[in-house]
Amino acid sequence: MTGYFLNIYKEKNITSFDVVRQLRKILNTKKIGHSGTLDPLAHGVMQVAVGSATRLLEYLDSDKTYIADIKFGYVTDTLDAEGEKEFIALPSFDKKTLEATLAEFVGNISQIPPKYSAIKIGGKKLCDLVRANKEIPDIKPRLIRIYKIELLDFNGTDEAKILVECSSGTYIRSLVRDVGEKLNCGAYMCDLIRIKCGNFLLENSQKISPNADFTRLNAIDVLNLNKFVLNSAQYQKVLNGNPLNVNLQKPNNKPFMLIYDNKLVSVANLSDNVLKMEKVFKSE
Repeated sequence: MTGYFLNIYKEKNITSFDVVRQLRKILNTKKIGHSGTLDPLAHGVMQVAVGSATRLLEYLDSDKTYIADIKFGYVTDTLDAEGEKEFIALPSFDKKTLEATLAEFVGNISQIPPKYSAIKIGGKKLCDLVRANKEIPDIKPRLIRIYKIELLDFNGTDEAKILVECSSGTYIRSLVRDVGEKLNCGAYMCDLIRIKCGNFLLENSQKISPNADFTRLNAIDVLNLNKFVLNSAQYQKVLNGNPLNVNLQKPNNKPFMLIYDNKLVSVANLSDNVLKMEKVFKSE
């Protein structure tokens, strides 16, 4: 396959779709997609797929790591600094209490997403319905997982910085809101940076510019799937979509990348010593 991935740094005050739109113009291709939307206020790592790699977005690791700045004592309707602020109460907790409260959110938790979010209801984004003053149903909670929360900084009163490792679907704005509720003073998110998405790291991300020399990432190096290297006869079978009889042990529940000449040829599932093709990538 000739498709590839990019590790893009999304800057503040643009949408994730703005990133795709800009890249389509720079790279002169329409076939671009991304995994994991970032709000306009947020910045950091975006996983971007170009060409046939867009067919592989579903296989990307989706766990994420964020650093968030928190302001206590107030809430906003957007759960971040862009919304209308409402005073709740003066914060009256110490560092030990804050750390203990953050620890309560580690594990599998139920979380209600923000009303200003890209979640779709009836084919329309929830945030668009809210802005249009449309009546919206109750937002159902979602089960997400927080792997780790670390307090990075605390000014002793009303500002903190936290690191969060979490599953896909986690809203850090909602997490901050819930922490503020636990502390009986309210809270909203001031800043958010995504420093890791799967195995895409902030330090390797690239900003968008018309003359940028983007590093093209091979799908084989990006996807955390099992690997099986094909011989020439097997390669021909796979190109025709035929299953392969193999003597393999399945180490986990992940699919296999079938590789020939250091290129991804197919994604396949192993069952009873047979590799059955899910997707095949012929020469482009």
